[in-house]
Amino acid sequence: MLAQQKQDITALFQAALAPILAGTEVSANVVLERPRDPSHGDVACNIAMQLAKQLKMNPRELATRLVDALRADPAAAGLVESVDIAGPGFINLRVTAAAKQAVVKAVLAQGEAYGRSATGTGQKVIIEFVSANPTGPLHVGHGRQAALGDALSSLFGSQGYDVTREFYYNDAGVQIQTLANSVQARLRGHKPGDAAWPESAYNGDYIADIAADFLAKKTVSASDGSPATASGDIEDIESIRAFAVTYLRNEQDIDLQAFGVKFDNYYLESSLYQDGKVDAAVDMLNKSGKTYEEEGALWLRTEDYGDDKNRVMRKTDGTYTYFVPDVAYHIVKFQRGYNQAINVQGSDHHGTIARVRAGLQAVGLGIPQGFPDYVLHKMVTVMKGGEEVKISKRAGSYVTVRDLIEWSGGGDITKGRDAVRFFLISRKADTEFVFDVDVALKTSDENPVYYVQYAHARICRMLEQWSGDEASLADVDLAPLTAPTEATLLATLAAYPETLARAQAELGPHQIAFYLRDLAANLHSFYFAERVLVDDEALKAARIALMVATRQVLRNGLALIGVSAPNKM
Repeated sequence: MLAQQKQDITALFQAALAPILAGTEVSANVVLERPRDPSHGDVACNIAMQLAKQLKMNPRELATRLVDALRADPAAAGLVESVDIAGPGFINLRVTAAAKQAVVKAVLAQGEAYGRSATGTGQKVIIEFVSANPTGPLHVGHGRQAALGDALSSLFGSQGYDVTREFYYNDAGVQIQTLANSVQARLRGHKPGDAAWPESAYNGDYIADIAADFLAKKTVSASDGSPATASGDIEDIESIRAFAVTYLRNEQDIDLQAFGVKFDNYYLESSLYQDGKVDAAVDMLNKSGKTYEEEGALWLRTEDYGDDKNRVMRKTDGTYTYFVPDVAYHIVKFQRGYNQAINVQGSDHHGTIARVRAGLQAVGLGIPQGFPDYVLHKMVTVMKGGEEVKISKRAGSYVTVRDLIEWSGGGDITKGRDAVRFFLISRKADTEFVFDVDVALKTSDENPVYYVQYAHARICRMLEQWSGDEASLADVDLAPLTAPTEATLLATLAAYPETLARAQAELGPHQIAFYLRDLAANLHSFYFAERVLVDDEALKAARIALMVATRQVLRNGLALIGVSAPNKM
């Protein structure tokens, strides 16, 4: 059912309850559910069983009074077809065929806005994802983050939230120094396998490319920040570091562009140190009384906030541990006015959650418990030609996002991007995923993205054969839509707004992929069971309207997850 129809039915129950609750202190929270068994009806409500004890009534007797009131209410006309009592007091309703068919006109009227809501209006949310160290190309794990984070951002946007997509660059620390040392080793003529090659160095071909451009004194630019011009001096390690970081940030920009992902803001870890944010956070933690010195190190009492043990903040060498700048960064997020912060990260970050949240609680700024939220994803295994792919020449030790897009598209970047995006959100984030490139290349039902896109293209072909004016469908009579496959399609279209709301609330963009596969399956079932362009003009017009509505919802859902909706395939 449509949201307005649910509200109307809720209002019917509240009106029926009003005289029963009058003069009592009992309040009612009417909850409508979908019966597990469709044969029981379209809507179920157990309010009679909830309130019977408080009202000192038999549940079935209370249900009978409510059902009688519902049947007698003029407001139920045209919406409620029947009301029945089941078991000890469940109330089951069936809505009218006209009420079910109304979804078609709702979709036609709202178009791209169908499914969107204003629930989150006035609330700011920051979603941080990818956040790759600028030490190499983006790997498939980053790709899963990009797909999840971008879809999640679109979901929140669809529900009215003010969303910021943010990329956090870990541009400080040991890994950046390792990158500089790796490039310097290449500049000195060494390569992986040589005795003089550093054991911890990065081995991919991209290190040689950076070294060559450094010697050529080239200038590189990332999507934000100042350009970096190479000095060409092999001994100038600071110039090597700055050039290599900017070079790889630009490479990651190219990867993200191929993936169709854009960020609103980039935040550098190094700025937290330069702006004194890390020192300020440590100072607040010290003043909170939650820190202590032991064996030359500074500790935070994270056990006070549910962690399994206290954690070191500052090591004996004076450097901070990994979670300290994270605490400072999330203080900054809170101070920037975000009601909610969501981090999409690999499952290897699980251990940092408790200590980061503990630090945020300890600073005493009023940061809500559970800030930030985390969506942790498990690893992606890539299969190609029936074998697992582990090595990329480009990266040296892992499959890159660009590799996956190129392989999955067979030379077509759009096709590859669509496949990678759809596949990588098609499972819950906390489950491991096997990405089979051979399946992504198939033009059959085995390929889920092809299956969904083909449903859209199939409708486009029908409408091309019809060649009528879609504007004429606004006032079409939908009463002829009575076939079982039509009823299923109508119910699936009506479930779209609720699906978006639930996926947003549960931080589960995979639910959109599930929904789109169901909608495509129902469209294909309809196509094989019924003809659209029939001789009966009234039936034809109603079915065409249903097809246009289905096409619109397919487009809306695919757009949310960043996948195209081709008219022909």
